[in-house]
Amino acid sequence: MLRARAREEADLPDTMKELINVIVQKTGISQENAQKSVQVTLGYLKAKLPAQLASQLDTFLNAGTNPVVNPVTVGAKA
Repeated sequence: MLRARAREEADLPDTMKELINVIVQKTGISQENAQKSVQVTLGYLKAKLPAQLASQLDTFLNAGTNPVVNPVTVGAKA
C-alpha cells in the first residue's frame, strides 16, 4: 500500500492550514491526522465532483500560493 508523504505545514496554502486547525480544535485529533484527513477528503471530493468543480476546489484552496495540493487519491491501487 502506498502512503502519501505528509506535507510540511509551511508548504500548505493558508486555506488548508485554517481548515486543518479547525479540525484539530473541534475534534482534538493531532495536526498530522487532521492533515491526512483533509487530504483524503479532498481526494475523494475531487474524484466524485465534475472536473470543473474539482478545479474550482483546487483554485479556492490554493488561492495566493504557489504549491499545488496533491491530495491522496481515494481508491488508488498500489
